[in-house]
Amino acid sequence: MSALVKLEDVSKRYGDAVALYPTNLSVESGETTVLIGPSGCGKSTLLRLMIRLIEPDSGSIEFDGKPVTPDNINALRRQIGYVIQEGGLFPHLTARANVLLMARHIGKAEEETHNRLLELSELTRFSEKLLPRYPVELSGGQRQRVSLMRALMLSPELLLLDEPLGALDPLVRASLQKDLKEIFTRLGQTVLFVTHDLAEAIYFADEIVLLNEGRIVQKGTITDLRERPADLFVTEFINAQRGIASL
Repeated sequence: MSALVKLEDVSKRYGDAVALYPTNLSVESGETTVLIGPSGCGKSTLLRLMIRLIEPDSGSIEFDGKPVTPDNINALRRQIGYVIQEGGLFPHLTARANVLLMARHIGKAEEETHNRLLELSELTRFSEKLLPRYPVELSGGQRQRVSLMRALMLSPELLLLDEPLGALDPLVRASLQKDLKEIFTRLGQTVLFVTHDLAEAIYFADEIVLLNEGRIVQKGTITDLRERPADLFVTEFINAQRGIASL
């Protein structure tokens, strides 16, 4: 297995506040890597650095063996799908228009985009009858399925998910978790998934990356974290999430 994304000594600060200390991380091709940790620990910062929504203060980022730079980031972004909490859909566009937005922007043929839209509707279990609706006319789970379709529209090599299920009620969340995992497997998708929920991390992850205060504390499986904790914080974090410590 080879790394699709590599970060070497990447850091970020805002004034005197450190968002991320020098960090090394590899995201392996075809696997789901889950970033987890308390609020403000640097999870979302890592995602935003990878697609250069923010600039690193130090270090280097590689995508598929090539350095990520301001000169090539626009081209690389077409190989990366990005889903945020609550979907981030444009409210003035229908579900169909949201999904097709980037494909139309880069001039994809209408027949090709239509066929891809139908494929994604089937893949994500989103009814074609709902495509003419606006986001306000959709449920939270439906909006997230639209956001996922939009992220997958250009068949990205990497899918970034920033707490995509955090705002959903438990039943909808469980259904989407199941569907997402099936989609990742079916596509052989490389995924970097941010969550604050350890049970969700265990469900999705090939590798769990636990962060605290801008640093990676430990990487591995839940067995590694539970039985071979790197420090006291790892044990405290697991024990704080009821029911997980005994799994």
